[in-house]
Amino acid sequence: MDLLLDVALLSLLLVTAVAIAWTRDLFSAAMLAGIYGLLSASFFVTMGAVDVAFTEAAVGAGISPLLILATLALCGRRQKPDRSRALLALGLVCTVGALLVAATLDMPAFGDPDAPAQTHVAPRYLQESMAEIGIPNVVTSVLASYRAYDTFGEVVVIFTAGLGVLSLLLGLADTRRSAPSLQAVPRQHLVFRVIAKILIPPILVYALYVQFHGEYGPGGGFQAGVIFAVGFILYALVFGLDAVRRVAGHGLVQFLAALGVLVYGTVGVLGMATGRNFLDYSALGSDPVTGQHIGIIVIELGVGITVAAVMMLVFYLFSEQLQERGDGGGQLTSGRAG
Repeated sequence: MDLLLDVALLSLLLVTAVAIAWTRDLFSAAMLAGIYGLLSASFFVTMGAVDVAFTEAAVGAGISPLLILATLALCGRRQKPDRSRALLALGLVCTVGALLVAATLDMPAFGDPDAPAQTHVAPRYLQESMAEIGIPNVVTSVLASYRAYDTFGEVVVIFTAGLGVLSLLLGLADTRRSAPSLQAVPRQHLVFRVIAKILIPPILVYALYVQFHGEYGPGGGFQAGVIFAVGFILYALVFGLDAVRRVAGHGLVQFLAALGVLVYGTVGVLGMATGRNFLDYSALGSDPVTGQHIGIIVIELGVGITVAAVMMLVFYLFSEQLQERGDGGGQLTSGRAG
């Protein structure tokens, strides 16, 4: 039964990927990309990688299609035919695919107990993490403690990507001046407005649950930050960009994006100030395990703040570019031909 489910999901993934490459309607491609993300999340669940599935569902099937739609509102939904470029892309994909297949021939068999991944650090993480870290979710133990330095690098990359988008789009238009607002859903469409008012509070509460429950189940700062940003973006789509900017304006969002990185880095500096290694949480509590709990909660909070702020910032910037180009109406799915 499990084998049939895996084959079915992989087949759907293949069909969806081919459809994305085949269609010239970029709006359809964006929708298919969301489906691809949802199928990938389902496949990760069947493989037992629930934390990865959670991230893929939140990012691949959630925020990414929305940002792609915002991009399409700027560049249009129809792809210009370019046969030479298509052939070049096909050749590149086939070459990379062949290299990946060749690389898998040197890999150990799937699930092989003698594989290096099963005999190197994995046994220690599985056997010692509860005693050393004191939390049941081994994934969080690895990402937030054993490999906290790597996760810090990922947060810095997200922050840097936000700065890159900010610098590129600010070069095209001055977002500080007053611009036409991303129009709200008209008041006569009460269904959209009422449903949004019903859904947004649970979305934000669920984001907080995911944020602070990552030690005991799937979740953490990355997933919570995306979910939190989705709540605000939904609010902007239904009630207008100006409405959400009154709650979280440009200045505040930019400050929070930097604050999350600062919070994470400060925890590491505190470890060094007490004579320990960078991001060693032992000194934060009365005993090492308590210190691990405190450190993980704080750095995950920093991750969530930065991720949510960067996602909101990118949405703000794309929405303002849409206004500057005169599309108006907040119709992120319309675009212009060509």
